[in-house]
Amino acid sequence: MNRDSRLSGVLHVLLHMAERRDPMTSEALAQAMQTHPVVIRRILGGLRDAGFVRSEKGHGGGWTIQRALGDITMRDIYDAIGRPALMAMGHRTDAPGCLVEQAVNAALDTSFRDAEALLLERFAQVTLAELAADFHARMAARPATSVKDHVHG
Repeated sequence: MNRDSRLSGVLHVLLHMAERRDPMTSEALAQAMQTHPVVIRRILGGLRDAGFVRSEKGHGGGWTIQRALGDITMRDIYDAIGRPALMAMGHRTDAPGCLVEQAVNAALDTSFRDAEALLLERFAQVTLAELAADFHARMAARPATSVKDHVHG
């Protein structure tokens, strides 16, 4: 089963950016995410268009978060990346005339819509500031010699 991890990846990138005062290059973010800089530029380009990040070219340039972390929710980011499918499950459509299949699919459709609504509601309640606070709490609870021991970028 294929899983879409774009939301997780984008949130990960944003939290790395939040840990830095200076702009981060696509190359540095790509290294942290173990991907190619073009992937980072594509992702962040969409977030720039939505007003969440900005980029500056040239020496000392890179990507920065444009809004306060408390003003950005997981739902905002989910919407900005194009609202990928939340459910990996689906229903059969092999026999659309079958009344049993129709009854099963109607029940599944209602359940999927309800589950997605709940999930999106939760996404709207979680801010990047809360995610950053959770990271810092985890970092404080785990002995390490430096932040680099916990942040790979």
